[in-house]
Amino acid sequence: MHRLPIPTLNRRQLLGSAALGLGAWSLPSSAQTSRSIPIIQVLDTSPSQVDLSKDFVVGARAAWQECNRQGGINGRTITHTVLEYDGSPDSLNWVLQTIQATRNCTAVVGTVGSRLAAALGLRLATEIPDMPHIAPWLQRSSEDMPTTFGIFATWQEQIHFALRSLSSVGVQTLGVVYASSSDQQSNQADVQAMGERLGVQLQHLAPRTNLQELAQQLTESSPRILVFLGGSPELAQWAQGLEQQNRQRYVVALSDVNLLLLQQMGVSRKTPVIATQSVPLPNAPMPLVRNYRDILSKLYDEPASPHSLAGYTSARFALEALRNASSPQRSSVLQWLNRRTPVDLGGLQVQASNQRKQVFVTQTMLDSKGRLIG
Repeated sequence: MHRLPIPTLNRRQLLGSAALGLGAWSLPSSAQTSRSIPIIQVLDTSPSQVDLSKDFVVGARAAWQECNRQGGINGRTITHTVLEYDGSPDSLNWVLQTIQATRNCTAVVGTVGSRLAAALGLRLATEIPDMPHIAPWLQRSSEDMPTTFGIFATWQEQIHFALRSLSSVGVQTLGVVYASSSDQQSNQADVQAMGERLGVQLQHLAPRTNLQELAQQLTESSPRILVFLGGSPELAQWAQGLEQQNRQRYVVALSDVNLLLLQQMGVSRKTPVIATQSVPLPNAPMPLVRNYRDILSKLYDEPASPHSLAGYTSARFALEALRNASSPQRSSVLQWLNRRTPVDLGGLQVQASNQRKQVFVTQTMLDSKGRLIG
């Protein structure tokens, strides 16, 4: 694995580089100098996470480039370096070694992949305890590390929102589908406890072989509404099995699912999919989203998406930390972040704390006609 500087890229070239497994690549803000502020982002490029990572990094890069176009932080430009993680222990070790070897690295921002975010947050807290880990996508509430500063709705907050929304309209029985049996073992107790607090009866399902076969085994007595805990590839496989069912069913997923990708695949032709969202809709009128759409249109030839907007939001929050700290250095940024100060990001209120009283969560439906409805 090696570090590869890349000249100015369009989006297809950028994402092509990520998919090729280049261990690390610097996005041109450009070469690191004594006047630059080094920022590292780590992406999970394993099969279940690669599409999410591709969208997320585009939004993040747009925010860093926007900052540099406007003069940087007190005249200092951002050097944004992306590291790829393939899901293996060796890959995580390499990521940590690269972060440690990056001179004057200020923060790790916008880590993509819930498993990666948890593992990296733990390693950073123990091995580089003064390194801020800012706005990962996503994390569980129980994975709050002292140097991890999450701003997006956690896994638990999203599930609670989905269960509460369904409970409020009189749904008393739900199915919960896990992408794998290991996911079920890790998460069922937490999900069951949420259901019990809300008075919702849950039936837990996990594949013995594959998700398509599990979907085909549903009976008339199986719940019509199913909460799916997994990524886009797993949900696509699950939906293929549901298409062979005669009974209409509805799937509720979390924000790890890429609705635009599912729309292109025609996943919802028989089964509408409702996904929680941890950022506003990409067509929302708030200033943050308008700025995002504007800079995205200038840099890339790709439509706006929730995951790309999340990447933009993660970098925008990190920029607030860099601007408000006494200096854009690691120790000062960490000190400011530890205040857990609420921040207004152009209409979106965020706070890096699991003790926050509220967090942004909404839902979007991909209906049976392939339309996205907010």
